[in-house]
Amino acid sequence: MLSYVFPGNIDKSIAAIGANDIPYMRTDKFSAINLESEKILLDLIHCPEGKAIIYTGSGTGAMSAVVENYVKTKKKALAVNGGSFGQRWVSMCEYYGVPVIDFKVPFGRDIDYHELERTIAMQNPDVLLCQHHETSSGQVFDLDIIARICRRYRVSLVVDVISSFLAEELDMDRTGIDICITSSQKGLNIPPGLSIVFLSKKLENYEFARNGYYWDFKDNLDNLRRGQTPYSPATTLYLQLNERLRQLRSQGGEKQNIEQVRHRAQFFRNLCKQYGWNMPAENQANAITAIQTRDTEDRLIFKGLIEKYQIYIMPGSIPGFYRISHMGLQTDKELEELARRIHDLEPKAK
Repeated sequence: MLSYVFPGNIDKSIAAIGANDIPYMRTDKFSAINLESEKILLDLIHCPEGKAIIYTGSGTGAMSAVVENYVKTKKKALAVNGGSFGQRWVSMCEYYGVPVIDFKVPFGRDIDYHELERTIAMQNPDVLLCQHHETSSGQVFDLDIIARICRRYRVSLVVDVISSFLAEELDMDRTGIDICITSSQKGLNIPPGLSIVFLSKKLENYEFARNGYYWDFKDNLDNLRRGQTPYSPATTLYLQLNERLRQLRSQGGEKQNIEQVRHRAQFFRNLCKQYGWNMPAENQANAITAIQTRDTEDRLIFKGLIEKYQIYIMPGSIPGFYRISHMGLQTDKELEELARRIHDLEPKAK
């Protein structure tokens, strides 16, 4: 099987941990593993004096945790809505009763940063919620510009980096981000099931709201001091995470991983140009290549790849629109094969 969906194909030594006996988690050894994981995670995102809460739950769980604990303390939020994941910020604010400005960005387009600044100046939000990479379209936003605007108007910045962490350059302290979130099945390239909330040192003594039992920041931070979780964790995933982080550290940190992902994206996009596929994203992220094909026959390419070749890609909400992940293990030869298979399955121009 060749997987171009998240997390992609996984290192066999890390995948094998999932077949091992499951150790008991309330031990000093497991605590030491979690504390080491936290330290490496904070180093990778360049926030060494912050905190990293590791949850058993998906990235949406981490988003919910941020809204319950942090955004609920604010008077008004602005959410950059450039696709289905930006819409999720809007929906969560509405669900929890937080006044929110729905700042819509056309699908696959970059933010109009001048309009964003004008909106902030007029509306006075005190927290901005956005994606670094809107995974539904393949569009990456400019965090440096967003952060400068937020600093100018004293707006707290919260960023979903779920599909940009370890795929794009990201320095949390330098950029001045207050909170980032990510999950295990993207750049970390282990199975889904863990999400991570990064808290800046600026929030060390912040009075968080307590509007959710499971995701409660205070409870999780209190347990984190001893390397533990309040409730039963997905023990095997925590072990896989630790091994993957050790692997990244031994390879020199995030830079090599980012360069690998960037190479795969550029290599595949050259193939896309050869086959004449449009790539709608105005500024393409490294994590995925989003392509528009002539496939309008009920996901013909998606189904054909699975049934004929055991190859998996991600369909989008638009007919003929597909996303190919560049996370995980993949070679140039495999990417050439993928492009050829897509071309063979694509309906021919009339």
